[in-house]
Amino acid sequence: MHAIVIREPGGTDVLEWTEVPDPAPGPGEVLVDVAASAVNRADVMQRRGFYPPPDGAPPYPGLEASGTVAAVGADVTGWRPGDRVCALLAGGGYAERVAVPAGQLLPVPAGVDLVDAAALPEVACTVWSNVFQIARLAEGERFLVHGGGSGIGTMAIQLAKAYGATVACTVGSAAKGERCRGLGADQVINYREDDFVEHGPFDVILDHLGASYLARNIAALNADGRIAILGMQGGAKAELDLLALMAKRGSVSATGLRARPLDQKAAIVSAVREHVWPLLESGRVRPVVDRRIPMAGAAAAHRVMEDGGHVGKIVLTV
Repeated sequence: MHAIVIREPGGTDVLEWTEVPDPAPGPGEVLVDVAASAVNRADVMQRRGFYPPPDGAPPYPGLEASGTVAAVGADVTGWRPGDRVCALLAGGGYAERVAVPAGQLLPVPAGVDLVDAAALPEVACTVWSNVFQIARLAEGERFLVHGGGSGIGTMAIQLAKAYGATVACTVGSAAKGERCRGLGADQVINYREDDFVEHGPFDVILDHLGASYLARNIAALNADGRIAILGMQGGAKAELDLLALMAKRGSVSATGLRARPLDQKAAIVSAVREHVWPLLESGRVRPVVDRRIPMAGAAAAHRVMEDGGHVGKIVLTV
């Protein structure tokens, strides 16, 4: 098969579409013929040499994929060749085939295109686990997601709205703001012109900036509020004002998805199938795809990601 290989850490020119050995499904795994994958910030970090895959994961980037089941390994039930699926991966999505733990497979939702389904697993699992399982967003609460036009942001807006929250988001342009309003955002805050703290307090804040936003997130928090951090684009180290946090009885969580144990990932995927998939099949929530790019052109897709002008997901097609 062919896959995108990272020749060495560096810029987009180190991504190479080349022939590699075919994977084989081990016990408890399913082999998927990939139709599409999607680009995530973690892929860019891996390309630069800052985010190596966990032990045992394929060396190729790609944290999600969609396609058709080609074969099943020993001890696998519930899946058979020909099933249309999408999958949460620890790596290997930028390839023509990938072996997936059966617990990380999801059926393609009814009414969703097979290629567009590649844009769902990572964002759906990340948002559900952080916003609903950890931060416990409830109906009637105020929710803020930073980067509303991102893949995470577009999913978080839709899910929070579907579950009855009042939704705010930060964006970097008026055009992105309009797209977010179309997805259900009640309030759009242009971070280039306005301070989100002044629009608080918020019960739950979903943040990908990390260190640079920590103090302001606490300032914007409501009493008993919860901050869920899932990225460090603004740095990894910050001083935590415990007095300010304790005064609000607030909490801060910081999680990743890629390196979680298989049983935890399977539990998250199961919850997403139960709570998110019906919303996709009813049309209340949808994948937001900015553009499709052939997988051999992954370098161009990474440049789009790094330029930051996209809304939603960038999908790579086989």
